[in-house]
Amino acid sequence: MNLGELAVPFAGKRILITGGLGFIGSNLARTLVEADAKVTVVDSLIPEYGGVLHNITGIEDHVRVNISDVRDEHSLRFLVRGQDVLFNLAGQTSHLDSMRDPYTDLEINGRAQLSILEACRHGNPDVRIVFASTRQIYGRPQRVPVAEDHPIAPVDVNGINKTAGEWFHRLYGDVYGLHTSVLRLTNTYGPRMRVRDARQTFLGVWIRRALEDDVIEVYGDGRQRRDFTYVDDAVAAFLLAGAEDAAVGGVFNLGGDEHISLAELADLLVGLAGSGSVRVVPFPPDRKAIDIGDFYADYGKIERALGWRPSIGLTSGLERTLAYYREHGDHYWVGV
Repeated sequence: MNLGELAVPFAGKRILITGGLGFIGSNLARTLVEADAKVTVVDSLIPEYGGVLHNITGIEDHVRVNISDVRDEHSLRFLVRGQDVLFNLAGQTSHLDSMRDPYTDLEINGRAQLSILEACRHGNPDVRIVFASTRQIYGRPQRVPVAEDHPIAPVDVNGINKTAGEWFHRLYGDVYGLHTSVLRLTNTYGPRMRVRDARQTFLGVWIRRALEDDVIEVYGDGRQRRDFTYVDDAVAAFLLAGAEDAAVGGVFNLGGDEHISLAELADLLVGLAGSGSVRVVPFPPDRKAIDIGDFYADYGKIERALGWRPSIGLTSGLERTLAYYREHGDHYWVGV
């Protein structure tokens, strides 16, 4: 999908992106800046959560950067005023961290989301809000592909709190008339993703290990099948959800057309990188407890409603991602 064309409706609009120095938020910001939108990014730059100033290199003079935490209610009340669209991507994404420190996960993925919505309800009820949810809320699939009517049964604290955050957005749309929509993301990857560890996605640390000619560890038997969304396709979905009236009140899965086992994915990545190796190892107990097995999404609903479908294949997306980190990896290895 052509991001430039999809971004045209945002020209001259005031856009607020929470989590805007992170992976998807910064890619979205770059597209909106190119469309002459007036972009403000909000990020706490807490080291564990993925925000990196390098993510806005080249557009730093064209965005307003506010270093603050979405848990700060006073900042939010000020920041949402006058905005036309709010892309709400701020969140704690690590499933393991949510089990080790459930209270912080609750504060960020639960209470802070309520604060954002309260700020909008009282200070800017006409703003369009697009919330980044996750496929993790489904838990272990009863059937695949997983459509939006699949039961919600999270296997970790993160999934429960993301479910709460999603339902807050839906409730405030139903009860207070806020213009909200929800995107359930599935294994998004690409340039500017977190690669120093597996807090954002396991694929990030796999990419780093491949480029460093290190070992990629695949847990279990490696036969779990997953789908993946390249970041440009995710950005396209956010743009459509932020611009199209048909998105308001909707909950939509994203997903990919290729369903690949983790062992096959690791082999593909090593082959494309020309370095690294693969080793299948037993699950660590803490990861086994929250593993969801096979998962791939049915994205038919967003295709029918908004015309979205993935356009970047897995091999092409991995090649683009590897090329980015070969050039810019030094900015992302920090803290390993």
